[in-house]
Amino acid sequence: MDELQLGSYLRELPADVDEMVFAYGLVGADSKCTHVLPHFATAQTGVFSPLAQECSPSLPNVLCIQKYASVIPYHFFRNISNGTSGPTFGSTSVPNDTSFALVDKADFLVFDRDRGLKILGTDPTYDFVFKVSEAVHEAPAYVPSQNKLYLSQLAPPPGYLPQLVVDLNQNPPTLSEFLSDPPVYAPNGGTFFNGLIYWGASGGNSSIGGLEQRPGLRTLDPSTNKTATILNNYFGYYFSTVDDLFVHPRTGDIWFTDPTYSWFNKLTDTAPQLEPATYRFRPRTGAVHLVDDSLAQPNGIALAPNNRTVYISDTGAESAPFSPYLPAQASSFNATGRRTVYAFDLSSDFTYLTNKRAFYLAQDGVPDGLKVAWNGYVLAGAGKGVDVLSETGDLLLRVQTNYTVQNFAWVSGEGFSEFWIMGQGGISRVRWALRGQELV
Repeated sequence: MDELQLGSYLRELPADVDEMVFAYGLVGADSKCTHVLPHFATAQTGVFSPLAQECSPSLPNVLCIQKYASVIPYHFFRNISNGTSGPTFGSTSVPNDTSFALVDKADFLVFDRDRGLKILGTDPTYDFVFKVSEAVHEAPAYVPSQNKLYLSQLAPPPGYLPQLVVDLNQNPPTLSEFLSDPPVYAPNGGTFFNGLIYWGASGGNSSIGGLEQRPGLRTLDPSTNKTATILNNYFGYYFSTVDDLFVHPRTGDIWFTDPTYSWFNKLTDTAPQLEPATYRFRPRTGAVHLVDDSLAQPNGIALAPNNRTVYISDTGAESAPFSPYLPAQASSFNATGRRTVYAFDLSSDFTYLTNKRAFYLAQDGVPDGLKVAWNGYVLAGAGKGVDVLSETGDLLLRVQTNYTVQNFAWVSGEGFSEFWIMGQGGISRVRWALRGQELV
């Protein structure tokens, strides 16, 4: 349509539409629709303003994002990075909506107002409790009988053996080191089941702390501080990392992921010998079963409260070339790589996975730790925060941190709703209305 045709079309519109066209500057007001200004083609529709606003005066740390910011006024731009994670959603340049500058400053971002505010409750709080090193902090496991939260500290420096414990009996809580007997090198996944802490140990070294250790599964009895190795190989091959895990409450089987990050992070002295994969281990028989090898870098893994749905994250966007014949290379972040949470159905006998489907594409960084709340909501640690997702993968809410999040866990508190987050540089506490699954 040329300018003459468009002018003729506009003259046929009702008067009120004609006035609207003038008001928005689409044509000159003195023209009576006889000519069209050059910037007509750049007019933008569908923008909701402001994009971000306080959800309630009583919740100053909570920001509501209108319509998921599905239409942002031009010109906007979110940068990408080839580092270890990408820039945050809040760092997106949006010069034509000043409200967006509030996004990075809020503790909580609400994308679904009704469900998001129910998650938060009437008085949500976010507290940065402990500043820790820039090392990866992982494997949280809460021990109810002690009211303590155990977690790990990985490299740097390589060879670090002590782990950390948060004593929740103290007010304020305290953080201290502890060393198990024998020590466990680099626990990367952790959970509590039937009186024991189960660790996915990701470190491999021929002599560390006077012992040889390889990636595998360990248990810790928190009452005695004694550890035991329950798995350290797949028919003679070393596992690569043994990252995250859960114990199925019906069978006692341990489901775990095995990406290749220990090689990239210099936590093992042996190059990967197996493909990245997810396994099921039955302690009673010693049998290890491959359950999925379709993901580039399987990482977080979690079980829904119905014991029928398993979630696994693929963090292949953070990777590097690997081979038994290549030297170790540091991983880097590629925004076009896999940073996706997948859902699987668990068979009726709880032994294998079916019906793989994409569930959520992380909007910040890669989805590392995964947990499922008592009501079926899925939580993913992604970049500098934790995303709360509905059972169908809708992003409902985001908790924002000032450090890269690796994992998190619920602890005792009113209704089992106190939530601790840990990562590179920090450990934080959230108090809200979202309850976790109580582990026994």
